Amino acid sequence: MATALKSNSMTEAEWAARQELAACYRIFDMLGWSELIFNHITVKVPGEEGAFLINPYGLHFSEITASTLVKIDYDGNKLAASDWGVNRAGFVQHSLFHRHLPDAHAIAHTHTTAGMAVASLEGGLQPVNFYACNFPGQIAYHEFEGVTVREEEGERLLANLGDKRMMLLRNHGILAMGRTLPEVFIKHWVLQRACEIQMATLSMGKPLTVGADVIAVHQRDISQTQLPGGPGRAEFDAMVRLVDRKDMSWRD
Repeated sequence: MATALKSNSMTEAEWAARQELAACYRIFDMLGWSELIFNHITVKVPGEEGAFLINPYGLHFSEITASTLVKIDYDGNKLAASDWGVNRAGFVQHSLFHRHLPDAHAIAHTHTTAGMAVASLEGGLQPVNFYACNFPGQIAYHEFEGVTVREEEGERLLANLGDKRMMLLRNHGILAMGRTLPEVFIKHWVLQRACEIQMATLSMGKPLTVGADVIAVHQRDISQTQLPGGPGRAEFDAMVRLVDRKDMSWRD
């Protein structure tokens, strides 16, 4: 497997970002969120304006390492030597948000069964379980226009996203973005759980919908229970330890 091992010209900040992103790919795979060689998690390169890291097109999430990640600019040009290309669908979508949203430091897009199922359901995510109550008013929706390889769709994606940083792409899947990879991870984890439980609930009969007043209290209290290190950090680090017990090759 060809890699772009850490060079003397690579900053410590970039190498740290590469390792964290590689760990994130392994976590997503361990949780069952990989989809052959498709889907993407990206992160901006610290201190390098207009550059971000993306998975090499052709590798499964379980194969990705820090050195195999591909560094590209917002126009899709490689900024470091790599034998791997990138998936245009991932580049077009992620470069759009990285370019136009300063707070979208990290982005994840998946095709999980539960995420795609709820995105394909009229009404989308419903406030019918604990996790779903985190999200009322925070989820954007974008109608399916086919595979995201056309740049002209970008204006509509941005318009539909607005000031939200979570989106259900209709008939397509989950899109989560945030200021850090751990934040994106925990957002995706909670939304994925909400979708899984909604699928299970609707399969059994009529769900119990949580009222708006209870949701408001729930969201208030949840916002006051953050662990040290910022959103998702403790959970992300715990998952990294689990990944390491299985395979530490992602660090290379």
